[in-house]
Amino acid sequence: MTRVRDMKLIRTAAASAALAAACAACTASPGSEQAAPPRSTVDLSANIRLVAYDSCEDLLGKLREKAAEQVGPYGFGMGGFPEAYARSDVQPAQADTAMAEGKSSDFSSTNVHEAGVDEPDLVKTDGKRVVTVSKGVLRVIDAATRQVTGTLNLVDDEQDAYMPANLLLSGDRALVLTQDSQVSGGTYLADYIAPTSPRYVLVDLSGEPKVIGTIKTSGTHVDARMVGSTVRLVTRNMPNITFPQAKGDVPESERKKVNQGVVRQAPIEAWLPKIQITDASGAERSASVPCERVSHPQDYTGTSMLTMHTIDLAQGVTAAGTDPSSLVADGETVYSNGTGFYVASNPRWWWPGPIMFRGGAESSASASPVPPEETEVHRFDISRPGAPRYVASAKVPGRLLNQYSLSEHEGHLRVATTLSNGGPQPTQPPEDASSSGVYVFKTDTMHKIGEVTGLGKGERIYSVRFMGPTGYVVTFKQVDPLYTLDLRDPAAPKVTGELKITGFSAYLHPAGEGRLIGLGQEASEKGRTLGTQLSLFDVRDPANPTRLSQLFQKDSGSEAEWDPHAFLYWPKTGLTVVPLNSYNAKGVNKSGALVLSVTDSAVTKLGMISHPKVEQKDYTYEPGIQRSLVIGDSLWTLSEVGFKINDLATLTEQAFVKLG
Repeated sequence: MTRVRDMKLIRTAAASAALAAACAACTASPGSEQAAPPRSTVDLSANIRLVAYDSCEDLLGKLREKAAEQVGPYGFGMGGFPEAYARSDVQPAQADTAMAEGKSSDFSSTNVHEAGVDEPDLVKTDGKRVVTVSKGVLRVIDAATRQVTGTLNLVDDEQDAYMPANLLLSGDRALVLTQDSQVSGGTYLADYIAPTSPRYVLVDLSGEPKVIGTIKTSGTHVDARMVGSTVRLVTRNMPNITFPQAKGDVPESERKKVNQGVVRQAPIEAWLPKIQITDASGAERSASVPCERVSHPQDYTGTSMLTMHTIDLAQGVTAAGTDPSSLVADGETVYSNGTGFYVASNPRWWWPGPIMFRGGAESSASASPVPPEETEVHRFDISRPGAPRYVASAKVPGRLLNQYSLSEHEGHLRVATTLSNGGPQPTQPPEDASSSGVYVFKTDTMHKIGEVTGLGKGERIYSVRFMGPTGYVVTFKQVDPLYTLDLRDPAAPKVTGELKITGFSAYLHPAGEGRLIGLGQEASEKGRTLGTQLSLFDVRDPANPTRLSQLFQKDSGSEAEWDPHAFLYWPKTGLTVVPLNSYNAKGVNKSGALVLSVTDSAVTKLGMISHPKVEQKDYTYEPGIQRSLVIGDSLWTLSEVGFKINDLATLTEQAFVKLG
């Protein structure tokens, strides 16, 4: 039996909140004269509103009709494939920015996008203890003695210990975010571990770790953010509707009609998200999101619902529950700067068209024209306690890369997207039909006030970084243009500089005044990737960005290229650590943590840290490094087998803490 142990059947997306009022009309300024090759059909002056339903009957009727328009001969989604396989370009949720310094100078957090806004990850530390979850077991490690001081098994016999789990830490409370799971099989796929429902476990760490509350919801986990001790959890639901299995050679048109009839008879319970809460006493209670807490944007499909739950870890699981509110929309990206919470939703992430399945046979369903993509962005206010308050929404042409495509600064939201005339896979756009741009909106109204387009014609965005009034965008096809953008005048953003080098940066990280680190791949002049490269850029002169130094590791890749949680930069010394997996012509793989020194002018390799090899029945392998932390004068690296602790200055091994 083949098991996809690390499969995250989640999509980077996010959530909604108290959605009672409609927003004001979102107007826009005239389009930029610098037009992108593909022509957008998005009307940036259109009203984008969230609207509450009049009643449960109104809610049910509209959801039925919207969903019936979307259902196909095999149900919702692409030809009956499990949801996570419907899109091949979905990437794990990414996070970044310099570590939240300031609270303490002797330990690092794991990498997050905005200082003060924590994101779930594999490991957390407060400088005195390290907390992690591995194979269903939570462990607490004393940072001084390097000993495991507490364990807690979070998985029962019916759950799979290999389902991914992340956590958040606040004081003596840890919130473990995971999903119950079961081994399932598919007609077109090998057996895999399928998540059944999100499960959030609140753990007290003041003594021996113990569970003091559990929250289970329907659907799948999307993402979460924590400010102070308050966590906003986001879940996603598809309608819980069972479609009949057609017998014999039934035309797809007939199957679709039957499925539409099933949708139009489905009860309200098929859509409303369900919540089950167990408090510290063991008492359980169940509920659904009330109809009056459900709203929708103007354009929606009825096939997905995002729900935001609010939990204060300091108070624990209380009678108030999670104060849930739902938005009838799909979502791909969540971003928060601590006061604003943004949900980016692409209502056309899937479009009916030729679908490849059944060993490569193409569906006989007729292909529909694929329209240019557009993204809706909804803003919520989380500056005060309680459920988030909806503010306003906007619509932009194209698709976001990840949460770094969004940035709020001094009352303005900057949004970077790539637009193509093609559309989502499997329908491929012409190679030259793509271009990128940055759009600026006022955060109080989400009215667009400025834009700059035409970046990277024939290319797509590979990385974005906004730092104060400056933006950096990397596009790539054969060479890597690093664009610098002047955003000081939100109404007139402009490109001020461009640096073309081979390869690309998949992640950008600030490295002090006027310095920028780029992690990605070196490439040939024809665009063929060659191996991991880390570049140090001088961006003091926005009109003339330059590369000061480059470190290249042939035939290698780094997890931090697509998951910046794995990237470590320690500003006090310039120590930089990235996981690295290399290979050679004989097929021999080597894994470890590449330790670098990044100064004001150069990148220098200090060494490699590897963990003990794992012995299997038929083979031996080196476990990959997943995360790195600084605690005091020590560097902690995490793999599936444990933590290795090395001296921060000399990299001399100090200890190894085995997990499991």
